[in-house]
Amino acid sequence: MAYSELIKNFEKIRAYMREFYVYGFKSREDYDGKSLRSYDDERRRMESWLGKHMRFVRTPEGKSMFISIDSRTSNHNPLYNALKAKSFTDGDITLHFALFDVLHDDSIALTLPQIMEAIDTEYLSHFDSPMLFDESTLRKKLKEYVAEGIVVCKKVGKRMVYSRAPDVACSNLADALDFYSEVAPCGVVGSFLHDKQGSHSEAFVFKHHYITSAIDSQVLCMLLVAMQSKSIVSVQNLSRKDNEPRRARIVPLRVLVSVQNGRQYLVGYEPDFNSIRSFRIDYLSNVKVEEPWPTFDQLRQRLDEMQQHMWGVGCHHNLSKSQRLEHVEFVIRVEEGEDYIVRRLYREKRIGRVEQIDKSTYKFVADVYESSELMPWIRSFVCRLVQLNFSNRTLENRLKRDVKKMYAMYGVEGGEDNDI
Repeated sequence: MAYSELIKNFEKIRAYMREFYVYGFKSREDYDGKSLRSYDDERRRMESWLGKHMRFVRTPEGKSMFISIDSRTSNHNPLYNALKAKSFTDGDITLHFALFDVLHDDSIALTLPQIMEAIDTEYLSHFDSPMLFDESTLRKKLKEYVAEGIVVCKKVGKRMVYSRAPDVACSNLADALDFYSEVAPCGVVGSFLHDKQGSHSEAFVFKHHYITSAIDSQVLCMLLVAMQSKSIVSVQNLSRKDNEPRRARIVPLRVLVSVQNGRQYLVGYEPDFNSIRSFRIDYLSNVKVEEPWPTFDQLRQRLDEMQQHMWGVGCHHNLSKSQRLEHVEFVIRVEEGEDYIVRRLYREKRIGRVEQIDKSTYKFVADVYESSELMPWIRSFVCRLVQLNFSNRTLENRLKRDVKKMYAMYGVEGGEDNDI
């Protein structure tokens, strides 16, 4: 099979890009998802888009390919290139350019037969073996472009006329597009608009540039469409622990994005289990929007109530059962001149409350579904912690053991008298 850069099925290339970039460091022999020939074909495709970012290391197991991107030198997400490499048939591309040359100005409005006649006489008649299009093909293409907002149709008398949608001037939005394309979910839209503009702004440099969500843009877009229409979707869910994907039906309720690693999560309702839970979007594929779900608004309201007790994205709440909350409470000591620690405590708390006990001690209190999600944040105050009180005693004891091990490592057995 001859190598081609363009792709028909994006899910296929998405799987390979996850292996190369998100998981990484697999040799040709380690990759067992497809044949070695398929591996080579997909690797060459990615090299054509990401040539300067492709790297490899040699290990005893063989040559391992991976993608390496330095945000200090790459201001724009290179993974968007994969979404811009869609294949077309000869007929598709010929019809596309002929159609938009006929409708070259948004003031031109023509009926289907008029467009058909213009294409046949002004374009295809110049070829020795013209590529003919029937009205059915043209009608389907126009319907597709109307749905995409590229073409506008309206009824004039008894006839349906088509015209090109007005162009939107983007030249004065360069900086806004630049920022949107690099930080927003489905930012590839901004990247496409940049390409149309012909140049990219260089206004922003990102210390932490979370780019991997680019390859999930198509899945995310379908989930957002489903949320807009308050519909249920069928989707394949494949975690790294499973060998085969599980087909699931989910009512998408909200998309949450981690500010720590940029990972995107879907919080949705599974009717088969009567539960609201979170899903990693990079594990979802083949999303199909189905019928509207009658209780969507009630489920969204229930999620709003749940989020008052959610520190992160972790939730698995069976609506048939009462969900017990876990109590989390800790006290910190601050020294004179350390007001910035207090400000940080107020600023970084997502839920719960902060209470001042006296001049130098402050208490944080919250009731949450998953107290383990607070542990990384609580550990960041470890040298100032003086008291812990978790309803999940196992978690509390684990933290205390970890602190004691840390003291032992630094040769300060037991720490200070008033530390935990």
